[in-house]
Amino acid sequence: MYRPIREILRGEPVTEGAGVRLRRIFGYYEAPMFDPFLLLDDFRSDRPEDFVAGFPWHPHRGIETITYVLRGDVEHGDSLGNTGVISSGDVQWMTAGSGIVHQEMPKGDAKGAMHGFQLWANLPAAQKMMDPRYRGVTAAEIPEAHLTDGVRVKVIAGTVQDVRPGVGQVRGPVQDVVISPEYLDVQVPAGVTFEHATVRGHTVFVYVIGGSGVVATEEGGPEAAAVSDKTLVLFDDGDAVSLRAENEALRFLLVSGAPLNEPVAWRGPIVMNTDEELRLAFDEFRHGGFVKVGKGREKA
Repeated sequence: MYRPIREILRGEPVTEGAGVRLRRIFGYYEAPMFDPFLLLDDFRSDRPEDFVAGFPWHPHRGIETITYVLRGDVEHGDSLGNTGVISSGDVQWMTAGSGIVHQEMPKGDAKGAMHGFQLWANLPAAQKMMDPRYRGVTAAEIPEAHLTDGVRVKVIAGTVQDVRPGVGQVRGPVQDVVISPEYLDVQVPAGVTFEHATVRGHTVFVYVIGGSGVVATEEGGPEAAAVSDKTLVLFDDGDAVSLRAENEALRFLLVSGAPLNEPVAWRGPIVMNTDEELRLAFDEFRHGGFVKVGKGREKA
C-alpha cells in the first residue's frame, strides 16, 4: 500500500549564522514528526548578499549534518583538521559525535548563485559521544541509477535497483550510518510515474526541488496531492511511495531513516537526550574540553 500523506510543509524564511537568509522547511517544532531527522534547510539563492556572511566557527554535538550542494562552492574547516571546498554535486556528511567545531562559508559560483540543502540527523544515545568523523563525497563518487521510462536517481545513501542489463543494485557511497538512511536525488521526466518501496516503520519524506507533480496516496484510488518546488511531503507508514510528473519534469529529494524513539534535549547546534547533557556540553564549549578528538578551535 502507498504511504498516506501525514503533513505537507513549505517552510518559512529564517536568518542563521552570521546573516545567511534561507528557508527552513522543518526544524525544532516539527522535529518530533520527523524522528530521526531534526531539521532541513534550503539555501538556494541567486543573490550573494543572502549567503556570503556564512556560518563562522561554531560547535556541534550529538548529531550528523548532511550538506548537499547543487550549485556553487562552500569552503569548510573543522577541529579534526579537515579543510576544503564542497562544490556542485558534492555531499558533506559530518558526524559531530562527542563534539566538533567547524565553519561553513558559502562562496557561490561565477554567476553569484549558491544552491544547496542541509539536513540534520539525530544520533542515538549510545552513539552521541562517538568520535567525530568527516566524509566528503564528490559528485563523481555519487552513482546514478537508471530506472524505467527515463527516471534517474543519484544515490547518496541507500540502494536502488538499476534496469540496465548487468548493473543490478546501485549503492550509495555513504554507508555504516546507524539510522540506515536513504538519501536519493530523483529526476522524473514529464508524464512518468516513479514508485519506490520503503521500509515499514521508517520515517519517509520527499522534498520537491524542481518542477511539479502529483503524489499518490491510495493505490489505484483517486486520492492525490499536487506538489511543486519547495514543497515537502511527510508520509505515514506504508510499503511504498508514488510520485508522478505532470506537464514538466519533476525533481525531488527522497529521504528515509529509522526512528530513534528517544528523548530529545536540543539547544542551538547541540542535541542530546537530557538537559544535564546539554548543560555539560555548553560548559565544556565555554571553558574547555568540548573537542575531545583532534586539535581544533573550541571557541568561536
